Amino acid sequence: MAVSQKFLLRVHLTTDVVVKVSLTKRPESVEKLITILREKLNPRLDFEFTLQYEDPDFNGQLTCLLDIQELPEKGTLKVLRSESDVSSCASSDTDILPHVPLAQRLKCWPDTFPVPTFSYEVEHLLEEGNRAFEMFGKHLKLTRAQKHNILETMASVMHTFKAYPSDGDVGLAAEALVTTHPCLKEPGSRNGSYGWKTSLKFKMGNYRTKLARSGCVEVSVNAGRRSVNNPEGEHPHSNIKRARRAEVNYLPNFPRGEDQVSLEDMRVQIKNEVEKTEPNKVMIEKLMQTTFALRRHEIVQDNPMVKNFLEKWPALRFDSQVSISAEFRVTNINLRNQFYAELDRHTPRLMALYRQKAARTGKISEALRTILNHYDLQITGLACHILSNQPYLLILCLFQADTLDESTLIDTPVALLTVVTDGASQTSPVHFTSSSMAIVVEGDLVMRDIPRFADAFALLFGLIYALHLDYPRKHVHTFTFVQKIFMGLVDGKPLKPCLHALKNDLLLKE
Repeated sequence: MAVSQKFLLRVHLTTDVVVKVSLTKRPESVEKLITILREKLNPRLDFEFTLQYEDPDFNGQLTCLLDIQELPEKGTLKVLRSESDVSSCASSDTDILPHVPLAQRLKCWPDTFPVPTFSYEVEHLLEEGNRAFEMFGKHLKLTRAQKHNILETMASVMHTFKAYPSDGDVGLAAEALVTTHPCLKEPGSRNGSYGWKTSLKFKMGNYRTKLARSGCVEVSVNAGRRSVNNPEGEHPHSNIKRARRAEVNYLPNFPRGEDQVSLEDMRVQIKNEVEKTEPNKVMIEKLMQTTFALRRHEIVQDNPMVKNFLEKWPALRFDSQVSISAEFRVTNINLRNQFYAELDRHTPRLMALYRQKAARTGKISEALRTILNHYDLQITGLACHILSNQPYLLILCLFQADTLDESTLIDTPVALLTVVTDGASQTSPVHFTSSSMAIVVEGDLVMRDIPRFADAFALLFGLIYALHLDYPRKHVHTFTFVQKIFMGLVDGKPLKPCLHALKNDLLLKE
């Protein structure tokens, strides 16, 4: 009587982890095999996956396992993590494509980079290597697969903070790696991490390529540029669409289960609801949150005119202080809370600095004195004095608000409009006791009836981020100061000397 042989499988779980699985007989189907593997290798296979096998008909090349009869009795399998919207066998590339991040990012780049946990093999190796380095000063030599695991895992974590980290960001990550695992330090490098920094840069480029193939819009938007196969494409290093002012959710994917058609239907629903006499604010807020990705796609890819965009999305004007603050989710920072908290924190020191400046200047002394007399009402306007040659952010004073002629604003890129009564002094450079404020963008009065100057400035700053606008050319320092010092949105670029000096003065304790 013939003795039945065991069904032996060599299963690749990851690049570095391979296990042997023995079965008494051939499973009835591929689905049954997946169930058996999940039971035997739990919890390592606690996710949805598909299988590839080494096909002897093609010299051991990996092929998707569709028929269980094709699998040899002594076969080699590779586990591929699968997503509902990504087919693992759609590409000839046998690398596991990274998971497309559907959830929005929650954090900016950290001051101290969190070094992740690597594969079990690599972690064990690093533990022994760190011990040997501490005792004998011996550096660890890695195999190609082990180094690949470290770089791939580091790139995955780096992408959770930024898709396009700066040179300084990558350097911080490399330094954190060799600080956590000193056995990885390079003897020939000044800080022991230069080679790792270079490797991480290349790995991030490869990782973005994989993400683009798997459908991540944040990086695929820059695909298809000039190359050997596409000589007529756009230059690969020009007009790269990426976060430049510390935006966290610059270009998110559509929510799971939604596409452009379904989100466009929601946009129409929002527009119809806003036009009602008594609109449902709760429903509008919920739909605006769901369609956030659609707006970011339109803004980044199409670069529409502000007037046309706001007409398409009227909810941004509807209850503007709430909607623009919510739209500031592009940074994951609460616009109003952060702005006013930092304003309160720095106000005493700002007052002292402005008094010093007023004492040694001539022409703006009187203007500064006027502001100092009203600081308890509108302190925000002070920030423009020390950062710009002009004493105020571009402010247009409008008398007789009932006769507003918007044609006078045609050539105004960005401005705050002050609406004052007929009896107010027309010689004053700015009116802090105005009846209301308004915001002008691209010559269009986009928001009006804002009660205070501080509210108007905060909304203008939020609007610039929400609509991906450039800072006003003559007031770049003012907005950069608010971005980096008040809002804490550090973009990796060094502060200008004047802003750095102001920051030191603000933090200086008397």
